[in-house]
Amino acid sequence: MESTTAVSSRPMVRTAALCGLLTGALCFLWVLFLYKTGNNPYGPKRTLSDFFPPIAAIVSQLWLRRQYAQGPGLARAVGVGLLTTLLAAAVAATALYLFAQAAGPGLIEQHLAEAHKMLAAAKPLYAKQANGLKQYEATLRNLAHTPEGFGQDEFLKKLLLGTIVGIPGGIFLRK
Repeated sequence: MESTTAVSSRPMVRTAALCGLLTGALCFLWVLFLYKTGNNPYGPKRTLSDFFPPIAAIVSQLWLRRQYAQGPGLARAVGVGLLTTLLAAAVAATALYLFAQAAGPGLIEQHLAEAHKMLAAAKPLYAKQANGLKQYEATLRNLAHTPEGFGQDEFLKKLLLGTIVGIPGGIFLRK
């Protein structure tokens, strides 16, 4: 006989898995779209997909809310949002890492050249700020140079944004 906790968490896990996996795949499709259209798949346009996991977290919380007559409760509502975000971030990061491995170092070098050019154009703006040149140097140092770096960047950004939206969303959508 199964425990009531295991039985009651199934809708939460199913909802989070479905929303998280689909969102992670959507993030990767965005990278592929950028690549196929001749845009830099590692550049600033890639960050538009950072908003997919927070949206998916809210959608999963709304979907879970419809499955419980009295509402899912705080733990389930927040949990489904966080699990959705975690899965979406993990799938997107893994897919970007595998893409960067398959695309090879040439595409990364092209991205780095483009990023250095953009930062060089913005250097006067950095210089006007207090500690601006230090920020400029830190930005240059922190550019991802490897597939692992791109995967890690993708994971952390998506996880952070999804968590920031998922926790308040779960609190609001608990009943």
